[in-house]
Amino acid sequence: MRHGKKFNHLGRTASHRAALLSNMASSLILHKRIQTTVAKAKELRKYVEPMITKSKTDSTNNRRVVFSYLQNKEAIKELFSIVSEKVANRPGGYTRIIKLGNRLGDNAEICFIELVDFNETMLAASAEKAGKTRRSRRGGAAKATEAAAPVAAPVAAAEVPSAEVVEEAPAAEVVAEEAAPEVAEEAAPEAPATEESTEEKGEDA
Repeated sequence: MRHGKKFNHLGRTASHRAALLSNMASSLILHKRIQTTVAKAKELRKYVEPMITKSKTDSTNNRRVVFSYLQNKEAIKELFSIVSEKVANRPGGYTRIIKLGNRLGDNAEICFIELVDFNETMLAASAEKAGKTRRSRRGGAAKATEAAAPVAAPVAAAEVPSAEVVEEAPAAEVVAEEAAPEVAEEAAPEAPATEESTEEKGEDA
């Protein structure tokens, strides 16, 4: 029975649970990322992060305290030499849990648990985001003026062809005027013919 205890027993006795967490912590320190269930990962995070905090101060006492939990000389060496240097400027939150979905066999929810400072892909992505800083309002005003200048240029370019069209309009009128006398000349000879026809009609009458 739980008897009011708030941590997850993971379905194991106290000794079995301690051995499980010790082995998982050693594997996480040595390999920087392990795959396990979400329930175990959450308990491992609470187990290993205080040890990483102790590793920031490399003293004999801290080494002995951490060794009493891990019982692994290689993990102690890795923790106090390499991991402690990476996390020196980080005030906690040394691990990250990435959920992967459910396992096929028993449908358990599985995940990756990894040390944050050893994921090169996410570190590169965060560095790119940090490089893009917000500009002040002055910078925004400068952008607005630069954007307005290219807009004004096409407007001016659009006005130039309209001026050419205005200049071409008189030429069209001249062509119309030149065509008008020809029409008048063609119509003029027909007028006497009509008069002669009327005179002939009068004589016949």
